[in-house]
Amino acid sequence: MRKFVKRWDWWLVAILVLAAGLYGWNIWEAGQANDFYTAAIVSMTKSWKAFWYASFDPASFITVDKPPVALWFMAISAKIFGVHGWSVVLPSVLFGIGSVGLIYAMVKPYFGRLAGNLAALFMTITPIVVADSRTNNMDATLVFFLLLAGFLLQHAVAKRKTWLVIVSFALIGVAFNVKMLQAFMLLPAMYFFYWIASTVGWKKKIVHLAMATIALAVFTLAWPVAVDSTNKSSRPYIGSSSTNSVLNLAFGYNGSQRLLGQSTGTGSRFPGMGSSSKGKSGQAPTGTKGKTGTPPSGSKNGAKGVVPTGKKSNGQIPGGSKGGTPTGMTGGKQGTGAGAGGGGGAFNIGTAGPFRLLQQALGGQVSWFFPLALTGLVGAYFYEADRKKRWWQTTRNQQQLWYWAGWLVPVAGFFSIASFFHPYYMIMLAPPLAVLGGIGIATFVKSVKEGRQPWQRYIFAIGLLATAALQAWYVYSYYPWLSWLIAGGSAITAALIAFVFTSWRKVAVTSTFAITLLSLAPGFWSLTPTIAGESAAIPTAGPDLLTSGGNSGGMGNESANTKLIKYLEKHNGNAKYLFATMDSGTAAPYIIKTGKSVMTIGGFNGTDNAISLAKFKQLVKAGQVKYFYVAGKSTSGSIVNWVKKHGTKISAKTYGGTSASSMMGATSTSESKTISSASKKATKPTGSTQGGQPGGQMPSGSKPSGMKKPSGTKKPSGVQKPSATKKTSSTSKKMTKPSQKPSSKTGSNKQGQPGAGGMGGNGGTLYKLN
Repeated sequence: MRKFVKRWDWWLVAILVLAAGLYGWNIWEAGQANDFYTAAIVSMTKSWKAFWYASFDPASFITVDKPPVALWFMAISAKIFGVHGWSVVLPSVLFGIGSVGLIYAMVKPYFGRLAGNLAALFMTITPIVVADSRTNNMDATLVFFLLLAGFLLQHAVAKRKTWLVIVSFALIGVAFNVKMLQAFMLLPAMYFFYWIASTVGWKKKIVHLAMATIALAVFTLAWPVAVDSTNKSSRPYIGSSSTNSVLNLAFGYNGSQRLLGQSTGTGSRFPGMGSSSKGKSGQAPTGTKGKTGTPPSGSKNGAKGVVPTGKKSNGQIPGGSKGGTPTGMTGGKQGTGAGAGGGGGAFNIGTAGPFRLLQQALGGQVSWFFPLALTGLVGAYFYEADRKKRWWQTTRNQQQLWYWAGWLVPVAGFFSIASFFHPYYMIMLAPPLAVLGGIGIATFVKSVKEGRQPWQRYIFAIGLLATAALQAWYVYSYYPWLSWLIAGGSAITAALIAFVFTSWRKVAVTSTFAITLLSLAPGFWSLTPTIAGESAAIPTAGPDLLTSGGNSGGMGNESANTKLIKYLEKHNGNAKYLFATMDSGTAAPYIIKTGKSVMTIGGFNGTDNAISLAKFKQLVKAGQVKYFYVAGKSTSGSIVNWVKKHGTKISAKTYGGTSASSMMGATSTSESKTISSASKKATKPTGSTQGGQPGGQMPSGSKPSGMKKPSGTKKPSGVQKPSATKKTSSTSKKMTKPSQKPSSKTGSNKQGQPGAGGMGGNGGTLYKLN
């Protein structure tokens, strides 16, 4: 036993404990987490059919917009522990910790214990890794399966095991059924690595890779083909697809549209997405201070594009585009839809180009060690070279570096030009950046200790200086003193390492100090979701979480109107559906609250054609749908228009509601509210912390001030001031703070009345269908 304990790497144990604390602490404050997926998890615990299809509602009318593998783990957790915010988030926490362990296991055998520990540490304190691991989104699960596939491929090469090659590629197929084509970004690295690293003959390599590709195809297509081949009348509609097909969803909405831009029409914000942050609800959206109504996130005092107190603005809007029009989903194209600021921090992805990943919009989430990773790759590659071999002949460790570079380059290239994604997708870059940074430092230490390759000092010094400069830029708008500390301290240590110190001990001490200095800012950024108890639909990290009380990413989490539920349960008879509505943002709180089916005709965006008007009339006639709730984004269309014409409007007072127009700016129990799509031009967009960058995007015509109600904005047509507040939530100077923590079990505000909001609360109109 003693020998076994001595073999433990206690530094790794400490890092894993740190990861568990960062990812798991305060998850009991998760509330409904991402209620779009939480509603699906509730439904999946109700029936095997909903479990298999990842149905959004218990009746399996429509699915969510992702395949089911990640949700299967969450549903199993919810079945064991009950449906709670923490139980649906727990699998992501465990997968996040597992990813840290896999990083170490993949690096240590080839580059040593120091490299493995540093890579694991950098992975652990990458801010977006922490934020993603605290949610019920799919990203932490996806990264775990990708790392597991790479780990098995390493062993397949080292042990010359063909079956492990097949299994590793099959796991990419499993990862496809976590988040579809995003998983395939790793395939170029895997194919190339096996080709250059395997010691079998080239003919066998072709056979092995062909077999692996078959396994990849089988595990990729098994679930989609099984679903698509099922009679459409016997399965749910595939949410967010345009042809009711999983393959269409994979290659359309979750495929080509990610690169070229979304074409399905989402309006100014996505419904059905929520956040919980340590009991603070009704607060300003992330980046908007709850008490002062400061501008969208990106700065404590107002970063780029927002005039900070006592500082001059550099006139830069998020993403590096100058002027008053924000960039958005279109990657620098300005103008329409959510890309024109409507999505707030959810789509603040900077300006497309070779330096997008270093811009404040995305860089503050993942790029803290980017320069160090690049210099580490260069330094380690030449250090590991064998002079006896020709330049194209690689050593074992160089092959490992090719694998991580093969992961980094395609992923970085895609996100540098893609038009439609969320900042939290940047977790895909975290493993290669963490690994290459750790390997680079360890390589420098080895070269100094061995007294050879003195040019490694200059490579390391350049990496320190570039990394310090980047970090100082990210930090400056929040903590100028920390920027100067990082920049000044790193400049001194780099000079000492490159030109002064020659003894191994002095270089080791100085290098330790430098790495500690460069870990301060990302370490603190990664701590903010934990301190805030954040479990957001649009995960993010940064100091704004501590001032705004959390992040909804521009996507409001609605609360269920308990009086409405009681009214419907009393009058609904034997109807199959509690009610019908257009979008998941309206439906999700009621599915979570009651466990009953809500027909969500338009799916996530409210734009799906899940049912025809003729078929809907048949269901009404059969008594399966007796009520329709007109709320949220989609308040028109053939079905809605028919409901308004032929349905009987129920007085709002009957079910504790208020007209939608008067409740647009009201505060919900669970989360801060934003103005609905009809009023998007009148609001400052919600923002999300992007690690020092502005998370929100300023609509044209509004001042980047935030201290006062922006001039140049107009009240949206048909929207009145809420009775409880003098200003809308996005422009209010002082936000209301609730008296209780957000929870999926609560549906009332601090006065004890049903939660109100533009969707899911009181701000809708109920119709009885005749």
